[in-house]
Amino acid sequence: MNAPDPRRPARYSVIGHPVAHSQSPFIHAQFAQQTGQDIAYGRIDCGAQGFEAAVRAFAADGAAGCNVTVPFKFDAAALAAVCTERARLAGAANTLRFDADGWLADNTDGIGLLRDIEFNAGFALAGRRVLLVGAGGAGAGVLGPLLGAGPRELTLVNRTPERAQALVARHAPLAREAGVALRAAALQAPGRAFDLVINASASSLQGASVPVPDDALSGAGLAIDLMYGAAAQGFLDWAARRGARARDGLGMLVEQAAEAFFVWRGVRPDGAPVLQALRARLACA
Repeated sequence: MNAPDPRRPARYSVIGHPVAHSQSPFIHAQFAQQTGQDIAYGRIDCGAQGFEAAVRAFAADGAAGCNVTVPFKFDAAALAAVCTERARLAGAANTLRFDADGWLADNTDGIGLLRDIEFNAGFALAGRRVLLVGAGGAGAGVLGPLLGAGPRELTLVNRTPERAQALVARHAPLAREAGVALRAAALQAPGRAFDLVINASASSLQGASVPVPDDALSGAGLAIDLMYGAAAQGFLDWAARRGARARDGLGMLVEQAAEAFFVWRGVRPDGAPVLQALRARLACA
């Protein structure tokens, strides 16, 4: 592996397939300007060469780290010599740091979502009833931090029930420690009137209907789709028809990126102005 050249900006990238739509280069450019960090951030579509080969080639060329998109977050965790506790618990990673003595894998999705919910949306999770839809890479990444915020109850549903049950079993000790009633339920019968419904499934991306019954969401609640733009609109419209607050995944996208930036650079940028700039940018697109 080539050592980074101190005369050049530290190089990072988002790696996945597809990545042409990714807003990460814009977000990290904003963070670099805000914090005075000298970095260059790009996109690498691994469709042709494969995920692992693309990551190893980027690291061998002297890069400092990368972000990883769905569906490669499980593969990313397996590539690292060291996993943070949140990556280990999720079994998935969205952030790699190419340390000389062994790569570090981390998962910043959950802390990013938590900051967006509690700080950007002003929604306190303590004592709430939460429904999490999806047990794939996104759902696995956010479950641990959500439990750590102390909701009264967290129910996980997934199209494949066995995957939800396995994820619940892995997080059961953390749930007991946090005093949270954690359970897996059927997708068609998750329960009623949750304070917060989080769609971490691929349903929005696939253009499918909302995966849970209408009465799953309280009319006074909050609904968040981890997608954004046109993909999230159906879920947001569903929440609005219930009278609930609706929020897309842009806030989480910015906040998880801020945490990744901190993992790489040791400096935590302020996500709020970057989120505002990103929304303005997409509105003009």
